[in-house]
Amino acid sequence: MMPIMVFIFLSIQLLVVAYIDFKTTKISNVWIFINALFFCVLTLVYPEIYKWSFGILIFPISFLLVGFLLFVLNIMGGGDSKYLSSLYLLIPLGLQDRAFLYLLYTTVLIGSSILLFSALKNLDKIVILTRIGDVKGIKKIFGKKFTYAPVIFIAWMWFGWQNHSVLSY
Repeated sequence: MMPIMVFIFLSIQLLVVAYIDFKTTKISNVWIFINALFFCVLTLVYPEIYKWSFGILIFPISFLLVGFLLFVLNIMGGGDSKYLSSLYLLIPLGLQDRAFLYLLYTTVLIGSSILLFSALKNLDKIVILTRIGDVKGIKKIFGKKFTYAPVIFIAWMWFGWQNHSVLSY
C-alpha cells in the first residue's frame, strides 16, 4: 500500500520537475535532497510501509548505476538518473517493481514514437546520408536527448490510474 498523500505529493512534484526539465533540460539536486529527507520522515510516520533496509535501495542503486552508464554514453542526463533514484525511495518496496514496469512501458512507447517521428521527418536526409555512408550524420539526426522527467510523470500517472487500489486513504 502507498499512502494517498505520498502519491499526491509525488504527482505534484513530478509535474513541477517535468515542467522545469522541459523548459531548462536540467533537474536540480534540490529534488534529490527533498526526496531523501521525505523518505526519512516517512520511515517515522509510516514505519510499517517505509523501512530502512537494503531491499528498498535495490532500484535506487540500479538507477544510479545504469543512469551513470547512460550518461557516459550520452543517452540520458545525469539529473534524470539521480532524480529517479531518489524518487524510488518514496515508492514502497512492494510497489517498486510494478512502478518500474510502467516506467519501462512508457519509455519504450514515447522513445519509439520520437524515434519514428524523427525518422519520418528526416527521411530524405537519412536516405542521402546512408547512400554516402555518413554514419556520423545519421547519428546527429537520432542522437538528440529528450527531456525524461515528463516521461516519468506520464508513467507515474499511468501507474496511479491502473493501481489506485494500492493507495491507502
